[in-house]
Amino acid sequence: MTSAFPPLKNDLLLRAARGEETERAPVWVMRQAGRYLPEFHEVRAHHSFFEVCRTPALSMELTLQPIRRYAGLIDAAIIFSDILVVPQAMGMEVQMNPGPYFPDPLVTPADVEKLTKHVDVDKELGYVYEAITITRKALDGQVPLIGFCGAPWTLFSYMIEGGGTKTFQKSKTWLFKYPEESKALLMRIADVCVDFLVGQIKAGAQLVQVFDSWAGELAPHDFEQFSLPYLKHIATNVRSKLAAAQIPAVPMTLFPKGANTALASLAEHAGYDVIGIDWCIEPSEARRLVSDKVALQGNMDPNVLYGGKDAIEREAKRMCEGFKGGKSVKGWIANLGHGITPGRPGRPPLVLRMCAQILD
Repeated sequence: MTSAFPPLKNDLLLRAARGEETERAPVWVMRQAGRYLPEFHEVRAHHSFFEVCRTPALSMELTLQPIRRYAGLIDAAIIFSDILVVPQAMGMEVQMNPGPYFPDPLVTPADVEKLTKHVDVDKELGYVYEAITITRKALDGQVPLIGFCGAPWTLFSYMIEGGGTKTFQKSKTWLFKYPEESKALLMRIADVCVDFLVGQIKAGAQLVQVFDSWAGELAPHDFEQFSLPYLKHIATNVRSKLAAAQIPAVPMTLFPKGANTALASLAEHAGYDVIGIDWCIEPSEARRLVSDKVALQGNMDPNVLYGGKDAIEREAKRMCEGFKGGKSVKGWIANLGHGITPGRPGRPPLVLRMCAQILD
């Protein structure tokens, strides 16, 4: 399969993800193909959100937009899709108006019967695979292409809450009132995620990321029960399925937003090559916790981008020095600590590339 794609000209991201020393930190931005770009709005004016996700040519176009606009400043592309395509594949309706909305969420464990019992992931999500393949070819080896999925706990929350939430009352009620049923559903989601990531890698993804956006909403002991086992299940089984199919493994990144108390445990037990961190922990402390077991990704607060040139330069330098720790650049991917916000801040990839250059 690899031979069908143009040779990769910039492998900085992949080397950093493997923990290698690099000449500078590679740069990409979570949600870099998104609402802060005027060309994104031009496409969205004519197409609904999930129409774009399900149309490979449109997904490719939005994936390539930041690569074109910031040519030479971004070291990776991430396929334009959404974590909620997994609940859709499992038989749930998901709308965007404007945020995610489930008209028929799971209310009690009996509602799990409404889900598709045996999900044909390749059939249900084949449009993502097609988008990855044509985008990988269109990139012409400029930068690697990232695939992704949501983590089981995060997807579980959306499926039960029916959308975004500030309290997580409904989903946590399940954890505390129906712990075994919750674990069974989390494992069903994890199995779909495994097949989905394997399919993305087969289609051409060169690194995959698992977004546990709500990891920090769990108490440490609940995270150990209701998130970590399923994150580990994904990493272990993606690699075993690739090995069985004689397909080379790719680096895997975990972004457990807010779960900073679990970093040491994640580095030791979760099985990922890279852990993304948010801005609520100092880079030097994160490195101390994970040692050299994994590479790190992050961790500028996206709102710094609205603070003006002086603030951006100050925070960029501080972040860089924190990751550098007096040593050469090793095992660090420069990124924001979460996705870029919908507004129109200054050129975010340029800011992060400036971070990398501080360390030259």
